[in-house]
Amino acid sequence: MERFIQKSERKKAEISTTFVRYLSDEIEWNQRMILLLGHRGVGKTTLLLQQLKKETFKSIYISLDDYYFEEKRLIEVIEILYSLEYKAFYIDEIHRYANWSKDLKNLYDDYSDSRFIITGSSILKINKGQEDLSRRAVVYHLAGLSLREFIAFEEKIILPTLTINDIVSKHREITTDFKDQISYKSLFDNYLKYGYYPFYKEGKRVYHQKLQEATNLVIDSDIAPFEELNYTTVRVMKKLLFIISQSVPFIPNISKLAEKLNVSRNTILKLLDILDQAQLISLLHASTDGISFLQKPEKIYLQNTNLSHMFAVEEPNLGNIRETFFFNQLKVKHTITAPKYGDFMVENQYIFEVGGPNKTNKQLRGVPQSYLAIDGIEGGVDNRIPLWIFGFLY
Repeated sequence: MERFIQKSERKKAEISTTFVRYLSDEIEWNQRMILLLGHRGVGKTTLLLQQLKKETFKSIYISLDDYYFEEKRLIEVIEILYSLEYKAFYIDEIHRYANWSKDLKNLYDDYSDSRFIITGSSILKINKGQEDLSRRAVVYHLAGLSLREFIAFEEKIILPTLTINDIVSKHREITTDFKDQISYKSLFDNYLKYGYYPFYKEGKRVYHQKLQEATNLVIDSDIAPFEELNYTTVRVMKKLLFIISQSVPFIPNISKLAEKLNVSRNTILKLLDILDQAQLISLLHASTDGISFLQKPEKIYLQNTNLSHMFAVEEPNLGNIRETFFFNQLKVKHTITAPKYGDFMVENQYIFEVGGPNKTNKQLRGVPQSYLAIDGIEGGVDNRIPLWIFGFLY
């Protein structure tokens, strides 16, 4: 146990609290069991350690990618640490641990005076596994950096979080105020290329290479064992992801995809659903009511613009980058669907068409509560709203 204790103390001492993610203020940290899920590299471990540093109870950090847990059970380790008066357990990488659901259920039931704060892959399902944790664990999902957070991370300038109502009703005043504080154009361009995952700070030149490695790890080490996929299916998934990446926004013809990849239609739909859960792609549906993986999406996007740049053989299509940014930033807090007119419907209320400076109202004429999200303009007027301001929603 001494090795775990020493590692935890070292991690806690090393972690910086200068920059803290948006989700930190939204989590009810006094809950007995918290599951913090998200894509590799979005900052789950950092958020975990930052909270550990503020902990008032005797607490410890444990990572389940440690070789110790290849043979030993987590519940046995907790039992020993509990006898040493530890009451708050910060557990990292739970998806790497085979008995995750059973042990977490037993820990919750057996240690009523303790708290468990746990991180895991975005594909983790608390009602899947040997035990259903849905009545025990409170689940939070951590997205990558928003444009607002990227600016705070990069420039140490803290700008307020906006609501969608703020943007549609006060965008002219807001953009005027923000432009006095930041040079938004270069920050926005940089964010689109490398600003979504905090590990860009480790080196911008090798960022896309590391992002590609992280993407492969998500498929090979997170998705494949968790979903019990065989080698052939994993290869199909990678081919499917590449096909999508070369023609996003992708309007899917499921039958043609199935024929091209020599698998069934249901297999394609299932793989699309898994890639969406793993935050590698984003599926845009006509409705969010009663969605199942068997329902064909209207469009498919890569999950964020950094992935678009990573997959691009040449410069990625600008129209795709704009739409991907808009979808990515809004879906964290809002329900997004495909409307009959326009590109996106937000909360079944607002309709948006995304485009460049020459985009007109022609396609939205006569559509109530419709707006243009326009790239390449500093400030807006009437229903023409600068695209970059949608990066301040979290």
